[in-house]
Amino acid sequence: MHKQAMTLISLPESRAEAEALDATDPLALCRDAFALPEGVTYLVGHSLGPATIGALRNLRAASEGAWVNDRVGAWNSAEWIHLSEHVGNRLARLVGAKAGEVVVCDSVSINLFKLAASALPLARTRRLVVEEDEFPTDQYILDGLSGLTGVDLVRAAPGKGISQLEGGVLVKSLVNYRSSQLADMAADEASAQSGGGVIIWDLSHATGVLDVKLSAASARFATGCTYKYLNGGPGAPAFVYARADVADRLETPLPGWMGHSAPFEFTSAYAPKTGTARFASGTPPILSLAALNGALDVFDGVSMVEVQSKARALGQMCLMMAEGMGLDVASPLDPASRGGHVSVCHPDGYPLVRALADWGIEADFRTPHTIRFGLSPLFLGYAEIWDAMSELAEIIETRSWDTEAYREKAIVT
Repeated sequence: MHKQAMTLISLPESRAEAEALDATDPLALCRDAFALPEGVTYLVGHSLGPATIGALRNLRAASEGAWVNDRVGAWNSAEWIHLSEHVGNRLARLVGAKAGEVVVCDSVSINLFKLAASALPLARTRRLVVEEDEFPTDQYILDGLSGLTGVDLVRAAPGKGISQLEGGVLVKSLVNYRSSQLADMAADEASAQSGGGVIIWDLSHATGVLDVKLSAASARFATGCTYKYLNGGPGAPAFVYARADVADRLETPLPGWMGHSAPFEFTSAYAPKTGTARFASGTPPILSLAALNGALDVFDGVSMVEVQSKARALGQMCLMMAEGMGLDVASPLDPASRGGHVSVCHPDGYPLVRALADWGIEADFRTPHTIRFGLSPLFLGYAEIWDAMSELAEIIETRSWDTEAYREKAIVT
């Protein structure tokens, strides 16, 4: 198993080799774009990306500049009114979509509801499907939509969503939030569409760390968050993707005024914008959008192929070193089958994560036993990961995690 995985990615066998990889890393200079404090190894970019210099700059400009100086006029002077679509067009490149096919709005939960409800008339059968290990909000939203519409909801076993689709609508993450298992988007789309089914892709754990290819895979619908690998900030708005050739056939179940073709005509009848922009609902959160727009600067000129390659190499380092400590690996060892984070299991995973934090190494925990390490390739280096995993080995060996203080759980884990 080791040999098979190691043939795919060349891994350092010493800290010196890790440093050598950092010295030739084409993404190393991206680290300067992040406002990270010294002495912190941040391995939670898969949950909340750190602040970037660009995001903070744009946030100040929008709040202390346009808001202070132009007030309501900034909707025109600063072009706030077009910001959702402008940022959507910048994001489109990162997910392999075309200009006009992505709009930034609302949250992943709300966007899943809008897309799934809109897709039902396109599906051959009135059937909603979600896998049992899908991210909880995806399950809750489909459960709620099922209750509102009377459409049956099928909870499929992990990995069996496509086989149980039967022409219905499936909500599926490209990268599983717990294991980091990567789905085959192109193959799943081909299978679903051949049977008259529709897939709504959740790209939350993929966008900004993988070379996502929505157009190439013939994907029709997707949503995802922007506060993870895109570093948009806590609560940053999500995005909606609808393929250009089907977007105009959709009717959103939440036809808000910002999706209207002429919102400032204030007419009683709803007339949607053309394309994906019709999925905008309420007034966009301008300060968050401004921060996200600045955060995307770090991706300018960056190859997503290189981002994906480095993320997988860093993840492979983590897994190999974790196995050497006797930890159970919960992520695929084959890098091509994995997203940008890796997961390991330990019966006392939570106090281990708390102990790591006191060493300046921030990871996260998912009940009951999962420790996740997010390998954000734009600000993490090979030697940094080598050191973090070496510290973890020492914590395990000395059992320094085994205290009552570390066992006391916080609300957010």
